[in-house]
Amino acid sequence: MSARAEARRLGNAATSWRFGAGQSYTAFLVDVHTRKLRYFVAVADDLHFTRAATRLFVAQQALSKQIHELEELVGTPLFERTSRKVSLTPAGEVFLVQARAVLAALDAGIEDALRARGIEAVTITVGFGLGAALELTAPILAEFHMQRPESQLELREFPFTESACGLADGSTDVALVRLPVNNPDIDTVPLFQEPLVVALATGHRFAGRASLMVQDILDEPIVIVRTADRAWQSRWLLDEHRNGKPPGSVTYATSQTEELEIVAAGLACSVTVAAAARYLSHPGVSYVPLLDATPSVLALAWRRDARTPPVDQFRDIALRVRDRETRLLETIEHPFAARSTPPGD
Repeated sequence: MSARAEARRLGNAATSWRFGAGQSYTAFLVDVHTRKLRYFVAVADDLHFTRAATRLFVAQQALSKQIHELEELVGTPLFERTSRKVSLTPAGEVFLVQARAVLAALDAGIEDALRARGIEAVTITVGFGLGAALELTAPILAEFHMQRPESQLELREFPFTESACGLADGSTDVALVRLPVNNPDIDTVPLFQEPLVVALATGHRFAGRASLMVQDILDEPIVIVRTADRAWQSRWLLDEHRNGKPPGSVTYATSQTEELEIVAAGLACSVTVAAAARYLSHPGVSYVPLLDATPSVLALAWRRDARTPPVDQFRDIALRVRDRETRLLETIEHPFAARSTPPGD
């Protein structure tokens, strides 16, 4: 029996075509998850796997695996990858149009179904900085969608120059922020704390060290993203360790990417969170743990004068997921534990 006849027998409008010798696609035999489609669209938008992975809150390796699996399912390469750039293949360009249409139709269908039940969707705008809540982000968002399908989440990324991630001007309802946030109108609840590292050029004399103390790098030139929030800036310049003495040399960057390139060029070091080693890998940068640095706290934040039931629901769900996902939390809070364990233990 032909594939088309079999599809009709099963009640599917299957079609089949050949991509190459021995390869064919049969619709009812292939199950492409919408997550893979959303990942594909994100990479197609950015044409950069690292940036797309950061925006999707997944590790770059996991994203690459999902795209590879999608290409296997579709039966043809969707991206051309070189060491210098990523581009869509002709097949990828065609597939992108259809992937967008499928996702738009699915999202519209869910909204129509809820509306048919008399449920009006409530939109909650979630602000976040680079990395958001790291590996906890995806399960928090997934759990919220499952628990509150009538609510829509709109995600907005903010640069380091806006440490309140949109809460200060009311453009977001709730935000994932790095403390401190110097605004008396904003309430916060901690989600986790994370150790700090220093980012160094791979040729730096400290780059090969297993760990450092803060005192070791206080005389090093340092780069930081410029911001008007003095408390936030002071935190990442390690001012609490300087006894009132200003840093010897400070370079101000306009973005995290620019900061990373300055480090890679050997012009300065940068103090950041341990997750940078997972989310911001760079061939010219080494990340070394700072053992005595005060950990960075990632918190959920909202405006005190704009606390609504949906905001409370998001906060409660985020905390429940945090308490449930103990393995992910261990990865975030103790990322160096495995490599510091003596052999044989």
